[in-house]
Amino acid sequence: MEIGQKVKVYRLRDRVSTDIANKLGKVGTIKEFKMTDGSGVGAIVEFEDNTATWFFEDEIKPVD
Repeated sequence: MEIGQKVKVYRLRDRVSTDIANKLGKVGTIKEFKMTDGSGVGAIVEFEDNTATWFFEDEIKPVD
């Protein structure tokens, strides 16, 4: 995955707020990457409603 790529949120690893849970199934654009808890990299994804949040790489997948 790379910055500017469209991705879809297809799963959520942990319990999250309702706002983030509502992103499940939504498509957004990767804006940047972020180190997670030392065991991987997460992606900050921006959505059409101008909100952004980060997801683990295994929670999103590229959109064709």
